[in-house]
Amino acid sequence: MSKQTVEELTSRVHGAVVTAGDEGYDEARRVYNAMVDRRPAVVVRCATAGDAMAAVDFARENALDLAVRGGSHSAPGYGTCDDGIVADLGGMRGVRVDPERRTARVEGGATLADLNAATYPFGLAVTGGIISTTGVGGLTLGGGFGYLARRMGLTCDNLISADVVTADGRFLVVDEQSHPDLFWALRGGGGNFGVVTSFEYRLSPVKDVYAGPILYEPEHTAEIMRFYRDAIVDAPEELSVFPGFQIAPPLPFIPADRHGDTFAIMVVCWSGAMEEAERAVRPYREVAPVVAEMVGPMPYPALVGAFDALLPPGLHQYWKGVFATELTDEAIAAHVEHGPRVPTVNSTCHVYPLNGAVHRVAPDATAFSFRDANFATVIAGAWPDPADSEANTAWVRDYYAALEPHSAEGGYVNFMSADDQHRVTANYRDNYARLVAVKQAYDPGNLFHVNHNIRPRPS
Repeated sequence: MSKQTVEELTSRVHGAVVTAGDEGYDEARRVYNAMVDRRPAVVVRCATAGDAMAAVDFARENALDLAVRGGSHSAPGYGTCDDGIVADLGGMRGVRVDPERRTARVEGGATLADLNAATYPFGLAVTGGIISTTGVGGLTLGGGFGYLARRMGLTCDNLISADVVTADGRFLVVDEQSHPDLFWALRGGGGNFGVVTSFEYRLSPVKDVYAGPILYEPEHTAEIMRFYRDAIVDAPEELSVFPGFQIAPPLPFIPADRHGDTFAIMVVCWSGAMEEAERAVRPYREVAPVVAEMVGPMPYPALVGAFDALLPPGLHQYWKGVFATELTDEAIAAHVEHGPRVPTVNSTCHVYPLNGAVHRVAPDATAFSFRDANFATVIAGAWPDPADSEANTAWVRDYYAALEPHSAEGGYVNFMSADDQHRVTANYRDNYARLVAVKQAYDPGNLFHVNHNIRPRPS
């Protein structure tokens, strides 16, 4: 690439343009997952939507791979590429709340921490994930679920509009009336259709919640999971619960002699009236002997940030995910076998509930099609030492292989690794053909392919 070409790009961009010869290049190319070590030709640190337009034009005109980076949490490392261009939205993190309309306009590089910090003073929130450093962009484009999904639906169900830079460099404002086909595809179709420079969300009243983890001995895994699968069916939608596994970090609420031990856990969140919280959570304290717990009133943003310290940037990560309509006895047996083998304090398996408000949206109303799934499981391997990569990825793969026969064919795009590309068609089921048509209309050259790729029709 000639210096002249980079200078032309720089003249169009308000933010920084970083190349291999520049100070700060190694920092600019770094992503959340340390297993991913790629060397893009150019990183555009976008400050405006116009910068994203310039990055898209530059990639298209020079036939370069284009990676779009929001919060950088992509487990496969799709926020970077070798020898191509990275449109880094990490500097675009503004959030503007309209408390009268109960909406928030959120820039594409914002994290859940940014979003929740802005909405909490107004007593408002939208469905978010489990880690506050997660980018709102990737979360929303994949669908988005977390503590509030049973009550409010997916993050993408609360999307009102989006600002999008398409493959031809156009800037579009899309919603149900303007470019409705593209708006439909953005709600679950991943990063296949453009650079989303801002999202507008519908907010709902949530301020403080009654929440936190409960730890049990791992030998109670089967009874805990059987209770959970039955109780969550008719639970009030203000209650979110998910079971999982956790090596105990050195936290004050855990007995010191148990630090480093492995536990089965339940993480509970009650977002309804505080006077009803104890009654709602009590059955989860009684299902098995409790070793330790830290459950009580807390700000909703504190809950979303509660696991952040376990997943800092720079860990090596490898994930798998499955959907299931039922948490069968056979699936529970797989959890009993593999969950307690969780290899590091940073690794985990969580089984999230997906019923309630999520089910009230038709499977073809958005690109996210698994509206009949009741459970979404993530097996998240994370470790600091690259020497442990083989053993830790083996734990994830073995766990996934044990669950696969008892799960749906497709899975959640945000829980996929790079070697899950073959699952893309199954991830969208009956919505896949429609997604291909939208891809053909807005990105016929497949510029946006550094992702779990939905390919346009062959020309």
